[in-house]
Amino acid sequence: MSYAAYVFDAYGTLFDVHAAVRRHAGDVGPNYQLFSEVWRAKQLEYSWTRALMGAYKDFWKLTEEALDYTFQRIPGVDRALRSKLLEAYWKLDCYPEVPSVLRALKARGARIAVLSNGSPEMLRSAVTNAALETVIDDIFSVDALKTYKTAPAVYDMVTTSYRLYPNVVSFQSSNRWDVAGATRFGFRTVWINRTGMPDEYPDLGPSLILPTLEALE
Repeated sequence: MSYAAYVFDAYGTLFDVHAAVRRHAGDVGPNYQLFSEVWRAKQLEYSWTRALMGAYKDFWKLTEEALDYTFQRIPGVDRALRSKLLEAYWKLDCYPEVPSVLRALKARGARIAVLSNGSPEMLRSAVTNAALETVIDDIFSVDALKTYKTAPAVYDMVTTSYRLYPNVVSFQSSNRWDVAGATRFGFRTVWINRTGMPDEYPDLGPSLILPTLEALE
């Protein structure tokens, strides 16, 4: 089946969320991987908690607050690195296969979009840094709704804007919880399981599981 639109989560799917800390691994020290994992986990936890409370803060603010928490959780890391780590987050590396895969899908006539928890400014910066401006047609940010995934209204932004039924949209994410939400909404879903994680939501399974975007059709 051909799909009218291919929609991608940003962080962890197109862009490497651990690139910011890795770039300063020598300064962060031997716990740099743990530091990055805690920062990411707390960032996501804040988004889910605030969505449930109806107390929205934009994703950049949550990213800052999650970093501040991580410095407290791993006190051996120099807090003077805060500004460098935040600056690096604006220019995350995209995964190596991303440009060619997106170009190939676009050449087939499909719309290419990003649907993300990220703030509009964060997403524009990441897309520009990866030189993907001419490949990505649209960037959908939850900021327009003042809530976070997996609220159904977030996925509905795509179908409403494109005037498409959900089943002709292929949605790709490295986050299994995001795939579950998109599956429940009715998208064809592809879980990009880059790190070989076990399944968490067997009743909301993806249409396809891939280790990278390379085999995406």
